[in-house]
Amino acid sequence: MTEQKRCLVTGGAGFIGSHTVDVLLENGYQVSVIDNLSTGKREQVPKDVQFFEMNILDNLELIFEAARPQYVIHLAAQISVSVSVREPEIDAKNNILGTIHLLEQCRKFGVKRIVYASSGAAYGEPQFLPLTEEHPKLCVSPYGISKYVAEKYLYFYRHQFGVEFAAMRYANVFGPRQDPHGEAGVVAIFNEKLLRGEDAVIFGDGEQTRDFVYVKDVARANVMAIEAQLDPSLYPAFNVSAQKQTTVNTLFELIKKYAGSTQPAIHGPARGGDVYHACLANEKIKTHLGWEPRYAVEEGIRETAEFFRLRMVEQ
Repeated sequence: MTEQKRCLVTGGAGFIGSHTVDVLLENGYQVSVIDNLSTGKREQVPKDVQFFEMNILDNLELIFEAARPQYVIHLAAQISVSVSVREPEIDAKNNILGTIHLLEQCRKFGVKRIVYASSGAAYGEPQFLPLTEEHPKLCVSPYGISKYVAEKYLYFYRHQFGVEFAAMRYANVFGPRQDPHGEAGVVAIFNEKLLRGEDAVIFGDGEQTRDFVYVKDVARANVMAIEAQLDPSLYPAFNVSAQKQTTVNTLFELIKKYAGSTQPAIHGPARGGDVYHACLANEKIKTHLGWEPRYAVEEGIRETAEFFRLRMVEQ
């Protein structure tokens, strides 16, 4: 009998993390999760998954001793752009020092590969669309900076210690389990508002575009990145995107349709610092990982609306 492959997921109780855990289990992995539950939810982790409630800045040696992971998927992070602007030290501590702290254990315990949640925020203001992985990294927030700097530490650990990595630069991820409170994705916010019959405000004229990618597609990409045969000469950063621009107005109408709402769109002032158009190229991930999105935006919106509707009934 073949021994199960072992994977540790940081942030595995969160939005993207919990979906990633589901895909790992479906693919026969033995899974362990680290999460401090600051934004994640314990009930989103299956009961038979080894769970450690702690911060990645805590002493992780005992966790690695117990879990003995061959692979790590690193999703734990400070994810708020506005927090990063207000408190850049906290952002850097979690996203840069936290990653280094984790990499030290990966080195000590001989982890084969770490799959890292990077971000399209690394690119800053687009100079061309769709943004390829080679686009200049002109980060306009400490969050984008910290996500990109951590990639460079991953590269160092590969070069110096042989810990392989894949950096996944996500576009706008949406789907079930996304938190509609705080600085959440617009899909979750609109769903919650429209299902409650509350006003959903579109900032600006609504013609700004985003590249929306469904969370189940993202989770699948994370798992595919674990064992993909990567060319050693390749810098292994991959955009995870639909490579499709959707206006916020179109998005609102789709959510309205599947939420069964008659709420009219309400427009507020545009937010300063927001990029007007965004779209990430996905040719590189298709070529090297064999991944492409399976969910159209409308299909993902339909599933997401159903999730929020059921959750509201349960409350």
